[in-house]
Amino acid sequence: MPAVAAAQAGSDAPDARIAALGRDIVSAAVTAQEADAPEARIALLRREAVAYEHGNGLPKDGARAAALYCQAAKLGDAASQFDLGWMYANGRGVPRDDALAAYFFQSAAAQGLQQADAMLKRVGEPVDGVPECMRDPVVVAVAPPALAEEPPEPPITAPRPILDLVTKLAPQYQVPPRLVLAVIEAESNFNRLAVSPKNAQGLMQLIPETAQRFGVKNAFDPAQNVRGGIAYLRWLLAYFEGDVALVAAAYNAGERAVERHLGVPPFLETRAYVRRILAAVRPVTQFDASVVEPSPQLRLIRERQRAK
Repeated sequence: MPAVAAAQAGSDAPDARIAALGRDIVSAAVTAQEADAPEARIALLRREAVAYEHGNGLPKDGARAAALYCQAAKLGDAASQFDLGWMYANGRGVPRDDALAAYFFQSAAAQGLQQADAMLKRVGEPVDGVPECMRDPVVVAVAPPALAEEPPEPPITAPRPILDLVTKLAPQYQVPPRLVLAVIEAESNFNRLAVSPKNAQGLMQLIPETAQRFGVKNAFDPAQNVRGGIAYLRWLLAYFEGDVALVAAAYNAGERAVERHLGVPPFLETRAYVRRILAAVRPVTQFDASVVEPSPQLRLIRERQRAK
């Protein structure tokens, strides 16, 4: 007699629940090797289905037994097709459904199971279409997950005239305005008349040599000072290929110090300065490679960075 006697009497679990249970079933006993062998997987599915149907070591659960039988039936097991047809034909653990029963009996009969052919004559015509538990899951094409967004950069407060000036000039040099504003804030705190003990002057604290190098005649003129400072940042970005930490260190301590120490120099002031800039600007940014050849020490600097 087919294994149908273990369903819970009076259970009315719909076919959708059977399908849902089937999708959720992953037998812990099935190894990767067994999963690749249909016969072994069918045997395991049937063993578990029978246990649920009869309560052999497991609580009786007709719906779960049906779900397991259906998984085996989907793999082409005629015996499971027959047993599932019997459950639907007799309402044993699942709601009685002659059309569903006929579907499974027909499948089993097509594989030569004579008992199924006899039962098919009793239940009538099979259901139109494929029962839900026998269907392949619908694969919905979805876009690949977006890369995790970087956290937003913190705001930089700046007087409106300086903000407008930087916003206008920085794009002309392909330098991020945020980097310029971060440097101005760190250097002079937006004081256009600031002078350091080393005679660095103006908003971007240009020393006379740097001012001359980038054509700044009046370091206390905001437009000239900012233009000269942006030009220097553009040069540094190209020289260190967009590495903002190296750019910031060079702006504070000089590019030669960065090359000599193969990275951010071990100066408390410089390291604090770099941290301050990196807190406001992302560590890698765009640069104009046509401005200058990269630092000849850049390869060694990167090797040292990777070794840390």
